[in-house]
Amino acid sequence: MSLFQFKEFSIAQDRCAQKIGTDGVLLGSWTQPYQKPKTILDIGTGTGVISLMLAQRFTDATVEALEIDVDAYEQATENFENSPYGDRLFCFHAGFQEFYEEVEERYDLIVSNPPFYDASNVKNDSQIEDKRQQARFDDALSFEELVYGVYQLLETNGTFACIIPKEREKRFLEITTHFQLQLVRTTYVKGTENSKVKRCLMEFRFRESATDNNSVNEVQNLTIEKSRHDYTDDYVELTKDFYINM
Repeated sequence: MSLFQFKEFSIAQDRCAQKIGTDGVLLGSWTQPYQKPKTILDIGTGTGVISLMLAQRFTDATVEALEIDVDAYEQATENFENSPYGDRLFCFHAGFQEFYEEVEERYDLIVSNPPFYDASNVKNDSQIEDKRQQARFDDALSFEELVYGVYQLLETNGTFACIIPKEREKRFLEITTHFQLQLVRTTYVKGTENSKVKRCLMEFRFRESATDNNSVNEVQNLTIEKSRHDYTDDYVELTKDFYINM
C-alpha cells in the first residue's frame, strides 16, 4: 500500500473515493481562527488530511472528524492512529445531519471541504461511481444542511472555514447570511496567473460576536503555480510546513 507522505505524518488513501487534493491541503493550511481553538470539528474528513494538518498546527486542540462512508471512515481512523497526534484525533462514522441533531458539544473551529457539485444539475449520474458521487455531490450533504449544522454546533466566538467553487459563492453567502454567519475572510484561488478563479476559501463568525476590529471581510488572492510544478512563493509559504518538497 502506497502512502502519501507529509513532513510529520503519512496518509493511506487506497480505500477512499476522494483522494488527497489541493483543496483539502489549502483549507488545512489556510484556516486562521480568530482564537486558538481547543475543539475542532472536520465535517466529511475523507482521508483525514485536514484533521491531521489542524492537529499538527494546533497542538492543544482535540480534533473530531465525521465520515459517512465506511471505508473512508476506517481508513481515516487508521491514519489518525498511525500519526503522532493519535491521542487527540477521533473519527465518527456518521452523517452530519444525524450528528448535529444528537451532539450537545460546541466547537471553537469547524472546517469542511464539502461535497459541492450541484446534484440537481447532474442529468445522468448512473455513470458516476456511487461512492465518488457521494463524496463530490451535494445530495449527500447540501449547503443548507451544512450551514444549519454549523449554526447548531459552533461556539459563539468560534470560526467556520470551508472551501467551495467560485460559481457557488453567491448562493453559499445567501445561506450563511440567513444563519447569522458573517464572512470575515476570503481568499480566491486560481491555478495559474492567467486562469480563472476556481475556488473560494472562506471564514465566518457569528454576526453577534464579530466586533468592529474583526468584522470586515479580508479579501486576498492566491495563485498556485507559475507554470507546471513551479509553485508561487505564496503557495510555498502557505504549505511549507506540510509538503516535504516545499
